[in-house]
Amino acid sequence: MQFRQQALSKLQSPEEIDLPVRFARPQGWLVLTVTVLFVIAASVWAVTGTVSSTLNAPGILTHGQGSYILQSPVAGQVTAVLAEEGKRVAAHTPVLRVRTAQGTTVVRTLAAGRLTTMVATIGSVVTTGADVASVERIARTDDPLTAMLYVPAESGATVPVGASVDLTVQSVPTQQYGVLRGRVKAVGRTAQSRQRISTFLGSSQLGEEFSQHGQPVAVLVQLDAAPHSKSGYAWSTSDGPPYAVDSMTPASGAVHLAAQHPIDWLLP
Repeated sequence: MQFRQQALSKLQSPEEIDLPVRFARPQGWLVLTVTVLFVIAASVWAVTGTVSSTLNAPGILTHGQGSYILQSPVAGQVTAVLAEEGKRVAAHTPVLRVRTAQGTTVVRTLAAGRLTTMVATIGSVVTTGADVASVERIARTDDPLTAMLYVPAESGATVPVGASVDLTVQSVPTQQYGVLRGRVKAVGRTAQSRQRISTFLGSSQLGEEFSQHGQPVAVLVQLDAAPHSKSGYAWSTSDGPPYAVDSMTPASGAVHLAAQHPIDWLLP
């Protein structure tokens, strides 16, 4: 009680009336100023700023017209392989010579393209309807490459046509030559089954790989042209790799989705 009485008498002393009242120390004003500026900056960024996101998806380089699987029309033994894997072939080009009980039959291509896979070998026995080769359809020798990405079906609606895409190509060291540039040209409307992917790419293995997490949506990516580069396409580095890239090369794409505001204001 003694200390309380002394404090009250000190506050009631007329000598203390002229002393200024200190509301906050200088350090406190500094903290308060910084806090207010931070809140203002955060509010402005929340209204005017944007956040970009990417969607990653596996895919493959292709000429966009698909492939077909060449099947043997007869049963017999392969006596000669008449076409070389990786080479372009015209329509009705001889691919295999098969010896049957009725004589020798030549297996020919159905349409022009590039022989991507040769399954049959000399001496192997094939049955009627057996897969012997895969041919990628190519109408002209100067047909440009594209990329086909397989995006999860639930994310397909978020991919806009025209979105920029960065493609990591399996045959190109990314750290040395960067990524391949492109833009979304078309987005599929329906999910792709394993069988449909296999038929389009001419490979049951790729169909299994791209559909292992469910039926995806196909996204066609048009590659940015760059005539000065060796590959003929634009890369994140100045020139890209000193060699051309081939179709049916695996790639993974990062699709840059439309930018969004970080905060959606809810109005009454």
